Amino acid sequence: MVAKVDFSSVSWGSVEWTNLVTLYLRAHESRSQRPILGDHAAAEAVDRIDYDFKRIHRSSLPASNQYLVALRAKQLDDWSADFLARHPDAIVVHLGCGLDGRAFRLAPAGLWFDIDQPGVIELRRRLYDDTDRYRMIGSSVTDPQWLHEIPTGHPTLVIAEGLLMYLWETDVRQLVVRVTDRFDSGEMLFDTLPPIAPRISKLFTKGITKWGIRDAREMEKWNPRLRFLEQTSVLSGYAKIESTPVRLIYRLLQRMPYDVLNRFEYGPSHAER
Repeated sequence: MVAKVDFSSVSWGSVEWTNLVTLYLRAHESRSQRPILGDHAAAEAVDRIDYDFKRIHRSSLPASNQYLVALRAKQLDDWSADFLARHPDAIVVHLGCGLDGRAFRLAPAGLWFDIDQPGVIELRRRLYDDTDRYRMIGSSVTDPQWLHEIPTGHPTLVIAEGLLMYLWETDVRQLVVRVTDRFDSGEMLFDTLPPIAPRISKLFTKGITKWGIRDAREMEKWNPRLRFLEQTSVLSGYAKIESTPVRLIYRLLQRMPYDVLNRFEYGPSHAER
């Protein structure tokens, strides 16, 4: 029998609760007949957690929302796996990791650092342990101190999934510049929303979304060491959805330039070469 981990202290609607919802959606998707992400680590985590997941199921509408979570995570996993295959000694920094098990899905050979708010990391520690190759850091991503805990001298992959749009633009700029200045070379993977997103958020989600950008390529101007590689719609993999009605809806939605995944590389600027 699996020993249960008590998560009853997680209040409904909190940041920690939102992470539980995302975890549940990934776990739910892993149990489908033809999973896109197949996050079995998420399913195992949900099985271990003592919480009212029946209520989360009713409110999260997994029949359709599971695919949004799975498609985004799958594309980021694929980009990450490509980088790690080319750089076996790479260090991975996962910003705003939540309860995501990407470190266990990809199982890289090098060091992995999961970083999130102290309350979220406290929950993660109920499920996972630090090891000699895996470490959790409880810190706001806007606090520059966490950077000093990450070794340099290796290609570094920085992943920020579902994070930057919840920061003010000043904080996003500072974070991007700090990362590209701190590490010698690597890639940054993140999603963005358009400029209208914060205005819509004020109407429907109490302004939780704070930053949007028309074209992420503009971010190259923030630091001469940052270079755009590629981008794609979060929903571009809609053809993999097994439900025909949901697949058709996602096919229409993916044409809208709303939620975009971006891949950048960073390294020496032209002036440094």
